Amino acid sequence: MLSGKTALVTGSTSGIGLGIAKALARQGANIVLNGFGDAEGPRAEVAGLGAQVAYHGADMSKPAEIGDMMRFAADRFGRVDILVNNAGIQHVARVEEFPPERWDAIIAINLSSAFHATRLALPAMKAAGWGRIINVASVHGLVASAEKSAYVAAKHGIVGLTKVVALETATTGVTCNAICPGWVLTPLVQKQVDARAQAGGLSNEEAKKALLGEKEPSLQFTTPEELGELAVFFCSPAANNVRGVAWNMDGGWAAQ
Repeated sequence: MLSGKTALVTGSTSGIGLGIAKALARQGANIVLNGFGDAEGPRAEVAGLGAQVAYHGADMSKPAEIGDMMRFAADRFGRVDILVNNAGIQHVARVEEFPPERWDAIIAINLSSAFHATRLALPAMKAAGWGRIINVASVHGLVASAEKSAYVAAKHGIVGLTKVVALETATTGVTCNAICPGWVLTPLVQKQVDARAQAGGLSNEEAKKALLGEKEPSLQFTTPEELGELAVFFCSPAANNVRGVAWNMDGGWAAQ
């Protein structure tokens, strides 16, 4: 379905981003990976699906490096047809105790990076008459949780940015939508599960159920594979007129 198209997925060396990259690769897209840490393992995973893969290690808090990444992708594959803004970090603290530098970093990586990548991707998408911008927000783009002020503010911002871009591209072949996952068992979330298990003297399974039980009525994690398939749907002809949505895959979290 996506043969000849190129997808750039930020924050894609693990977790949700890697799941989305693999789903798009299975549909025939070329993939540009981005993220910290080991890149060779993820690159091999995606290449194993038959995709052409490139990697750029841009620091998503730095606009100049985002610009370099977008130019790199265009030089390597012609243009970016599918942009998945997924890079994100987290810090948990009450507002009055929240370190200002952590606030600035979260807003830069979780929100501003999506703006910079989007503004650079749009001209080529519009010229080609086709493009997909998929912003990985969060259920925290729709509702709040205590002690997550920067993350919730950034994710609400991503949902707002999604709507604006969708309106500005409404008469074109470019669409912009957001995915809003609930709990996904990424390495980041597994650390929270481990900490909860240790603090409460719980088994790993008990800690998972306790974490899910607070917010997610389904009592099950959304998987990177499920999120990847939603991204594939957004890229399909069936989604040509899906524009500006914040689509939650959250096990009923926001329905409460």
